[in-house]
Amino acid sequence: MFAKIIIDQDAKALDKIFEYSVPQNFAVEVGQRVLVPFGNRTLQGFVVELCEQSEYDPSKVKPIAQKIEDFPVIKKEMLQLMFEMADKLHLKLASILRLFLPSEMRTDSVHELLVKFCVLAENFEMPSTRAKKQLEIVQHLKQKERAKFTDLSKQFGYAALAALVKSGVVRVEQEQINRTPEFDRIESAARKLTPLQQRAVEEICEAKTYLLHGVTGSGKTEVYLNLIERQLSKGKTALMLVPEISLTPQVLASFKARFGDNVALIHSGLSAGERFDEWKRIFLGQARVVVGARSAIFSPIENLGIIIIDEEHEQSYVSESNPRYDTHDIALFRRNYNNCALVLGSATPSIESYAKAIDGQYQLVEMPVRVNGMEMPKIVTIDMLMELRQGNNQIFSIPLIYELRDIVEQKKQAMIFINRRGFSSFQRCRQCGYVAKCTDCDVSLVYHRFENKLKCHYCGKRFHALDVCPSCGSADIKQGAIGTERVVEELGKLFPDVRVLRMDNDTTSGKNGHRKILNEFRNAKPGILVGTQMIAKGHDFEDVLLVGIVDADQSLFQSDFRSIERTFQLITQVAGRAGRSAKQGRVILQTYSPRHYVYRFATNYDYKGFFNKEVNLRKVTNFPPYARIVRILFSHEDEKVVAAECKLCYNKVQAIREAYSKDFVYLDVMKAPLNKIKNKFRYQIMMRFKLEKADEIEKQIFEAVDPKAKSSVFFEINPNNLS
Repeated sequence: MFAKIIIDQDAKALDKIFEYSVPQNFAVEVGQRVLVPFGNRTLQGFVVELCEQSEYDPSKVKPIAQKIEDFPVIKKEMLQLMFEMADKLHLKLASILRLFLPSEMRTDSVHELLVKFCVLAENFEMPSTRAKKQLEIVQHLKQKERAKFTDLSKQFGYAALAALVKSGVVRVEQEQINRTPEFDRIESAARKLTPLQQRAVEEICEAKTYLLHGVTGSGKTEVYLNLIERQLSKGKTALMLVPEISLTPQVLASFKARFGDNVALIHSGLSAGERFDEWKRIFLGQARVVVGARSAIFSPIENLGIIIIDEEHEQSYVSESNPRYDTHDIALFRRNYNNCALVLGSATPSIESYAKAIDGQYQLVEMPVRVNGMEMPKIVTIDMLMELRQGNNQIFSIPLIYELRDIVEQKKQAMIFINRRGFSSFQRCRQCGYVAKCTDCDVSLVYHRFENKLKCHYCGKRFHALDVCPSCGSADIKQGAIGTERVVEELGKLFPDVRVLRMDNDTTSGKNGHRKILNEFRNAKPGILVGTQMIAKGHDFEDVLLVGIVDADQSLFQSDFRSIERTFQLITQVAGRAGRSAKQGRVILQTYSPRHYVYRFATNYDYKGFFNKEVNLRKVTNFPPYARIVRILFSHEDEKVVAAECKLCYNKVQAIREAYSKDFVYLDVMKAPLNKIKNKFRYQIMMRFKLEKADEIEKQIFEAVDPKAKSSVFFEINPNNLS
């Protein structure tokens, strides 16, 4: 017997399948992890196929050294998915396999938690009356029946407990304990569905892809719960994805209340032990509902009846680090494999998804009314140029300050959205123009006043804040565009007695950071929550009556064809946090470009009008969904190497363009907008071509990349971030 094995090494030279012999009386299965000899090393590998005959001289085929587990850790569905991803996304086999297991499991740095418990033996002799501590332990166990070894040892002393164990009075038992993520406990009452919710549940009944377009507050979560409940009653399982870790505490609480221990949670914020135990519960079939962020799409859940992607338009569903993939593509594969329903839910679907719904590729299900019957919050647009002309040079407009005062007087809550963390986006010398930049990345450093540090938001390096310019010695230092820290500081001056909380990557980095801030805000009356886009979606606070959008233009003028779409989505999503109970909410939107068409559609919640405008522009200019963008990104420490290898590949792609001249819309080679990140230079080839022969062209383009290139090469299809 011979085994085809993928070596667990993320290297180009090893990106192929190797063959090993299976020793006699040594049973292995497809999907199992094994140790194999490789050169003068022993490496971990994954068995992906078994065969009776070898393609090579059997005497020269090395045998497998040993098994790591006695069972397959990669299920058949995941192995098929691996080959699909490698073929379509041009990824290395080992890097895909790593997505399927907790990273600590691969490195053998996490194991099951075994806890020692003490119980009294059935027949035992009481210890001597002189052994007072031993007698106390016996009395304690008579009352409690069972106690942890460590607790007894700490309370009564190790020597006394060890003596009782040695004499047979106390018996020690080991038990595996699951490390369960913390969650808020709420009542489990199922709500009566509105007619619109009931219609949505009834429409989503077949094994196809659905786009659930429901306004913010329309009750999509209750629809999801009912859809999952129906699948569980059929003996099926369910997978529910949310875009942000910040949403998982709230979603997990709802799902735990409804489905109890059937729910498992998967996301990057868990401890290594929690992640391993939740993965194992899913693997063994002990959890039938998986809730999580992007990585949960790879969880080893079987017999799926439904997959749900909430806030399907979110960028976070696209991996922008190696291996690069779009969660939607993986979900479609799993839908087809399991013959189940796939539901994409959003108040602001991506242009691509809505276009597919219009074309009939997806079935459109609509929920155009809020579940409480209230109107959507009124959005008031404030022209900040007019505010400046009237003498207001603060970061808050006069109407926003007035509305905040009203909220404070009512002892209600407000959310302030600014999609930039830190105090200011840069520090610049007014005299010579010097801007503090990261030494390892081609970006300006962000000033964080709380720590009085300059930080790089790409590599994480920290530097001393500028007191004087290192170039000319001037102390005249200008701060850049404002961030969350500055907004919190200004609010503290305006409302010194009001609880002002901040929610961004800096304040939520600790374990359960999101959950703690959200719970603190829930109890703050009056209270103001300042945050980045992590506050813009999913959260449901009945006392939030006001949302302030400090800088609506921030995402509008980025050099990305999706920038206007993202602006519309952010405004609509963050506005939807207001007025989710009995009172109508209000939204103050501050902009320096009030006449831009995106604000006309956003303030009227006119998604269809915006879609028609945007999709026509895309059609005329040949952008997705009517064309495909491909980026080949080269990265290396030596700029000469990366430039030369990128140019060589570009010459090959030019030849492909000549063969498909009618299909190519655009082709160019250039430095990446962020030319250096983490001390690696980045060059790119950008191209855009029509859809008719896109798959054919794409395959040839991938083959144009030199497999022996020294640079790291990333192949991106319709990338979400072009920087």
